[in-house]
Amino acid sequence: MERCTKAVIYKDNLEYNLNQIRKYVKKDVKLCVAVKADGYGHNAVLTAQIAEKVGAEFVAVATVEEGVELREGGIKCGILLLSLCTPEEMAALFEYQITPLVFTEEYIRLIGTAAKQAGAVDFKVHLAVDTGMGRIGCYPEEAGEQAKFIEKCGLKLGGMCTHFAVSDSLAEEHIEFTRGQFDAFKQAVANVKACGIEPGICSCGASAALLNDEDMQFDMVRPGIITYGYYPDEITKEYLKSTGRDFDIKPVLALETKVVAIRHFPAGKSVSYGRTWVAPEDTDIAVLPIGYADGLLRRFSPGLEVTINGKNYPVRGRICMDQCMVEIGKNNPDVKLWDTAVIFGPKESGALNTAEDLAKLGNTISYEVLTALSKRVRREIL
Repeated sequence: MERCTKAVIYKDNLEYNLNQIRKYVKKDVKLCVAVKADGYGHNAVLTAQIAEKVGAEFVAVATVEEGVELREGGIKCGILLLSLCTPEEMAALFEYQITPLVFTEEYIRLIGTAAKQAGAVDFKVHLAVDTGMGRIGCYPEEAGEQAKFIEKCGLKLGGMCTHFAVSDSLAEEHIEFTRGQFDAFKQAVANVKACGIEPGICSCGASAALLNDEDMQFDMVRPGIITYGYYPDEITKEYLKSTGRDFDIKPVLALETKVVAIRHFPAGKSVSYGRTWVAPEDTDIAVLPIGYADGLLRRFSPGLEVTINGKNYPVRGRICMDQCMVEIGKNNPDVKLWDTAVIFGPKESGALNTAEDLAKLGNTISYEVLTALSKRVRREIL
């Protein structure tokens, strides 16, 4: 028995996108594909498998648990842990060969002690540098001393990285800020080299920066949202084309369900919580078994439309936890019980909406729309 509400993963589109990235990036630049948050909701193991297929040297996760899942799923390439872990999780870094980011002496010492206890000699870590994100990382002027402390603790510096805060914006002040971050990172790398330490694989460009500035590809890039078929904010397909760069990607995931009831509504009848919508005339309402507990955010109503048999129909009333209601018009022969309703997806799914359309409606970003899909939305791989 399988629930009709599901996320369909078009794996050919996923492979297409990763090949597009590989072709776009300079040949000597390594790939580290972001598969955190279950591959942005697209199945982390599948994404990592295809990443390996196109030659990615690393995949990136946010938790140790995510890294363990990949190793147990047969992933052999490097796994970079982008967030910090607790002492209780550190033993798994060595058992499953997960490369952590480090940046404070206390944290480096803990990793070094755990590595010694595990018998992990010259275990590689990457030094995180905070150039303006304000999240994790040492300051650029501290990088040399941090690199020396890494070696003092019996670890090996395998790489350095930073993360940009506004590289997906074309505002002049944001372009300037990103360039400042890049210059600060280059200085941090130089500081490490000045200490006689090889900095390893240096990376700073996620989706926006790797597309928009060839210099910022550095030794390795970390594509995230473009892997899954969406452009990073203002770095759109049209913008890239206007600057002489062609980069085409396809949405990978379709969110769909089925019509489970059709109800006749007389004029004046309301629907859902708060009575925010009242039928102005006689009409029919289709009930869909999908709601905000599935990741179809409540703030998408009013305004959301869903596709049924090639036509969009508006959601009426507030989206509920487990259901939403769609107006299909009186005695509509084009909508029948058990018909498929597609919330968003690639063209192959029949969807007329993308996750980007929902993001604009909800004043958010496509990343949130995709990763909001909950565990009870089963994934089906095509």
